[in-house]
Amino acid sequence: MDTVPIPDKLKRFILLAIPSVPYLEAALLLRGDPQKLWDRNEILQRLYLNDTAAQSLLADLKAGGILVNDTQEPACYRYQPRTPELKEMLDLLSAVYPKNLVDVTNLIHSKVNRQAQMFADAFLLRKGK
Repeated sequence: MDTVPIPDKLKRFILLAIPSVPYLEAALLLRGDPQKLWDRNEILQRLYLNDTAAQSLLADLKAGGILVNDTQEPACYRYQPRTPELKEMLDLLSAVYPKNLVDVTNLIHSKVNRQAQMFADAFLLRKGK
C-alpha cells in the first residue's frame, strides 16, 4: 500500500491536539461509529487499556472536545466533536492514518520526545546552579 503525505494542517493538528497514540486510536475508534453509545468498559477492552489508563484517556478526550458523556448513563460516551473544524480534522486524520501509520505515529512520538528532552534539560539547568 502506498503512503500518502500528511498535509501541513494535519501535522499542526497532530502536534497541537493529539498527545498520544492511544488518544488517537480512541478518537478514531469512537469516530468509526459516531451514533453508538460506547460503554467505558467496551472502550477499555477494545484499546487494551487498564481501568486507570482508560479513565485518564476518556477524561482527556472529553477535555479535548472529542466526546461527551451520555446524560442518562455517565459511564457511557458518544463521539461528538465540539466544533465542525475539529470534526473535519478528525475526518482527515482518519483518512490519512491508515495510509501513513508510521509517519503519523512518529510525529506524535517526536512531540513526546521533545517534551521529555525539555524537561530533562530544565532539570540539568537547575542541578547546575
